[in-house]
Amino acid sequence: MANLYDTAQVLGVPFTVEHKPNRRILQTSDLALNYFEWGSPDSPRILLLHGFAQTARSWDLIALSLADRYHVISVDARGHGDSEWSANAAYSPEDHRRDVKTLIKHLGSTPVTLIGLSMGGGTSYSYAAEHAEDIRALVITDTGPVGNPKGRSRINDFVTMDDELDTLEEFVVRIHSYSSARTLEQVRSSVMNNVMQNKAGKWTWKYDKALRDPSRPRKRMPQQQAWAYLKSISCASLLIRGANSDLFMAETAAEMQKVMQNCTLVTVENAGHLVPRDNPLGFLQAVSPWLDEIHRIDSGDA
Repeated sequence: MANLYDTAQVLGVPFTVEHKPNRRILQTSDLALNYFEWGSPDSPRILLLHGFAQTARSWDLIALSLADRYHVISVDARGHGDSEWSANAAYSPEDHRRDVKTLIKHLGSTPVTLIGLSMGGGTSYSYAAEHAEDIRALVITDTGPVGNPKGRSRINDFVTMDDELDTLEEFVVRIHSYSSARTLEQVRSSVMNNVMQNKAGKWTWKYDKALRDPSRPRKRMPQQQAWAYLKSISCASLLIRGANSDLFMAETAAEMQKVMQNCTLVTVENAGHLVPRDNPLGFLQAVSPWLDEIHRIDSGDA
């Protein structure tokens, strides 16, 4: 399998140094969070929040490219990746925001820039609304108050399929069929970040089974509250939509840009819902110059 740096070169993802992330553990009030640090702690800080059923390593290509000038933190959300699973399935939006607050407080030095995809995007904009003093800038990726039922159904069908397979290649094929914007080799290069081997020798997803339980009540952010959050955000914001997304509708993106106080909307071509994984170069072409401009303005170098 290709390593991260080979994959970046094949995809044209720019990076200056073969940065290696440092793994850290943070104990919160109820569980341990796993996160990765990229780049120098003296650089402006960016916090990356992944989507449902993803992990912190979903951001590896993006973090690699940004780490030469930013202190990049990618965190496994509770119940995902190598973070602990909640004993009582506490996975509400409030739980995720509390974890972000704990992590930001632990890291020190605010404000930070939040970049979130899907579930992580909802956490990002709701956190920015509730804790404006902590946030320098905000990037919301392919999520909003309203989701396309067709897209939600496709995701639900995918995550509720049989979750124990005999081989890694079976997972590669399954993931590729779900997100065909990526090549099979791209999926192979990152599959180990999303699965693990259980005691029986089977391969399974690297997140809490409770999150896949269709009978578990799921507490979603009410639409009215989500729109109120977005209207209250005053920091510089970038809203990114995958051109082929079947979950985040163009009409919703346009309305979000309209109601937010300082929002730029960009559509990334050749990407579905998982924009930074489907087209990492396109995502970086949208995000990198915007981030650099924000920080030049803040530092007085514009």
